[in-house]
Parts: sequence; structure tokens; C-alpha cells
Amino acid sequence: MASKTPVGFIGLGNMGNPMAKNLMKHGYPLIIYDVFPDACKEFQEAGEQVVSSPADVAEKADRIITMLPTSINAVEAYSGTNGILKKVKKGSLLIDSSTIDPSVSKELAKEVEKMGAVFMDAPVSGGVGAARSGNLTFMVGGVEEEFAAAQELLGCMGSNVVYCGAVGTGQAAKICNNMLLAISMIGTAEAMNLGIRLGLDPKLLAKILNMSSGRCWSSDTYNPVPGVMDGVPSANNYQGGFGTTLMAKDLGLAQDSATSTKSPILLGSLAHQIYRMMCAKGYSKKDFSSVFQFLREEENF
Repeated sequence: MASKTPVGFIGLGNMGNPMAKNLMKHGYPLIIYDVFPDACKEFQEAGEQVVSSPADVAEKADRIITMLPTSINAVEAYSGTNGILKKVKKGSLLIDSSTIDPSVSKELAKEVEKMGAVFMDAPVSGGVGAARSGNLTFMVGGVEEEFAAAQELLGCMGSNVVYCGAVGTGQAAKICNNMLLAISMIGTAEAMNLGIRLGLDPKLLAKILNMSSGRCWSSDTYNPVPGVMDGVPSANNYQGGFGTTLMAKDLGLAQDSATSTKSPILLGSLAHQIYRMMCAKGYSKKDFSSVFQFLREEENF
């Protein structure tokens, strides 16, 4: 039972909620905090301990997972007035599964190290469905000697836990993946829209794409056209899933990284602008596959 000491979990949103539940299923008692108290209610009712700040989590747990929307939220949770670093214990393992700027991960790691604790970045891929089923992919950056300790916890929430290298490399892998995902989703939406306008049945077109060289995750697992697949956001008016705002944020991170490394990302930059435009036109809370609906409505392209 030594390994089942309490685990801190900060950030119980669309992804954090099912991730925390999978830790519970594996027998880990949780010390919970979320900036929105309502997000903690069901955990409190299940007998988990809810506290009033990230600092309080650090006081009660020496292994903490954070799952937050942006770099600003992560910095606040770690370095803020009531942040983790105010009460972190020496030797604690702090795992950040937020998708944030790799340079911010590196800065946080330095601050954590000064306190005698260990920081690892471990962003995820797979979306809400994989978070629920415990099949996420974790991309982990940090000191290799600590990877096994991180893997013990992350393996409860994911089926793939991949060591990427030093702190920040997990974020780098995630940013590259999401840039490709955005580009392929826009491409899938364009191809489906064109085919439909040429008179093809959408289900038939999807079937053909998925047995042909154009097949990709966006076409075969997360198709953006309503009525083609069940159990995906396009079947539910683009509710749930991975929000357009978050995709625009991740593409902004890719843009920043491309600028700092002098890497050409022509399609990545265009995808960034498309998702920013969608946010400005009322799609911000919809799943990122709603780019199909956006293209359908933008007749003037």
C-alpha cells in the first residue's frame, strides 16, 4: 500500500475530471483543487479531500498532477500567491499535463528545482474519449531517473507513456502533434465539403477516404461531418471534445516556437489564422472539428 499515498490533482476540467477518476479507480486517494469549486463537488461526494488552494495540495501530497488550460494558469498554480511552490515538500514529484509553452515549462522546472522538488512536463494526446477510457498518450519531459515514478501514475490514465527527453520536450512533441492535427482536420473538412457539393454521400465519401491514401485520424476516428460517425462531437452539434479556443492556443504556441527556431510552418500558420477567425465568429466553445461547419457557412472564401 506504500505506493497508494495521496496524489494531488489540480484542474478538473474536460480532461482533468476523467483523468482524476482513473487515478481513483486505481486506488489512489486524491487531494483536489480547482479554481471553480463546482468542479470538485462530485469528488468530494465520492470521499476525496478538497482543499482551497494549490499550496494546500502541496502541503498534503508529495506527488501532484496539474491539468490547466494555459501557460498563465500553470504559472499561477505553481508560482502564484497560493501556488504549489509556497508549500511544496522537498523530493516532491510535480507533473504538469497542461499544454503550455516549452519555455514556460523550463522556467517552472528551474523554480521547482530550487525548492528541492522535481518537475516534469507530460502533456497528453487523445482527447476526452481517451481520458475517460484511460487510453491517453503522455509525452514526458524531465530527468530520466524520475521517469519510472511518473510512469506509475501516468500509466493509470494512459496506455502510452513516452519519455521524450529533457524538460520541455514533452510540450514540443505535443505542439507538433496538434499543429498536424489542425492541418489534417481542416483538410478533411475541405475534402468532405467539396465531395458533398459534388454530389457524393458523406458516409460513402468518408468510407472511400478511409480505405484510401487520404485517410487520417480526423477522417476515420473524429470525422467532422454531422451524421457520418456516432460518439464524436460532430454528432452532437460540436459540443464537448477539444475546444476551438484551445486549438487556437496550441497553434499560437506552435507559431511562437516556429519563430524562435526559425522554422517555416506555412500550413501551421494558416491553420492558426483559421482557428483564430473561428473564435472571433462564435465557434470558440465548439469542438475544433466545427471547422467543417465554419467552411460551409463561409460562402465568400
